[in-house]
Amino acid sequence: MLKWFNLTRSIVPLAARPVQAVRWHSEVAPSTSRAVEQPPTTGVPDKLFSRVELQMKGVDPEVMKSYAMFAKTAAEHLDIEVGKHWTLRKAVKDRLTLLKSVHVYKKHRVQYEVRNYYRFMHFHKLTGSTLDTFLEYVERNLPEGIALKVTKVELQELPEHLRK
Repeated sequence: MLKWFNLTRSIVPLAARPVQAVRWHSEVAPSTSRAVEQPPTTGVPDKLFSRVELQMKGVDPEVMKSYAMFAKTAAEHLDIEVGKHWTLRKAVKDRLTLLKSVHVYKKHRVQYEVRNYYRFMHFHKLTGSTLDTFLEYVERNLPEGIALKVTKVELQELPEHLRK
């Protein structure tokens, strides 16, 4: 039984090997003098947004504060103009009053309460592609217990009949 586990190992010294560039899905060999090719543009202009508002709703204000700091830092790394951000002073309380007993004893009741905290953030002057990247990153890192609502204000061209 012990013979099965008696394996010999050969130790090969590590040597520096030349690294070769690999180009996927192409027949042409890569050249170092050319720049990276960009995909052709379709001629459709990117959307412009004057303001994007993130509304966060959660039960733990400290988690929301940390997440707001994360979103602000992510926006600064993407060169997005960060506007004002604020919270409501007090929590919004939802109370539910129920009877303790199902059929009788109307005087005996129990009351449940849920406290929801809100935080708002504004971001200004965004393009559509930057906004998609930012929202994808922010939504994927959304912690548990927080709901996110996004409101976009898009800039549009003035219609022709109003330009005259």
